[in-house]
Amino acid sequence: MSEQVIKPGKFVSLTYTIADTDDNLLEQNDIPVSYVHGGDTELIGGMDRAVSGKKAGDSVEIVVPIEQGFGPHDPNLTFTDDLENVPPQFHYVGAEVEMQNEAGEIKSFIVTHIEKGKLTIDGNHPFAGKTLKVRVKILEVRDATLEDLSSNGAPPTLN
Repeated sequence: MSEQVIKPGKFVSLTYTIADTDDNLLEQNDIPVSYVHGGDTELIGGMDRAVSGKKAGDSVEIVVPIEQGFGPHDPNLTFTDDLENVPPQFHYVGAEVEMQNEAGEIKSFIVTHIEKGKLTIDGNHPFAGKTLKVRVKILEVRDATLEDLSSNGAPPTLN
């Protein structure tokens, strides 16, 4: 039996790291992420194209430009207010604050800075505005089962 390569309809399991352009580690995922290639699961910045045709044991590194990653940093999603106007449960860096706009949409903001009686929250993804280096290690490639297909958003067909 020959080794299976990643193509639509294949079950893929992988681990990855994300670093900035200075090789500062931003995220490491040692718990395998699994998906059905070609299904509804979206992978960051063209990662699905980069792993296509690869097999278990292969490693891939891709550079994800800002536009294909988490987009540019939007200054309109950063707000600073007096600390006294913010409920005490949010008085620490890293606190998650959910806010609702006029349309009823809820967005999460993170407390990023507290200084001199002021608190700053940011609704941008932490990787927004950054070019990213993604390193992928492919652990498994196999035919997807019907269970894989139904739980991973792919059309219910086997290849």
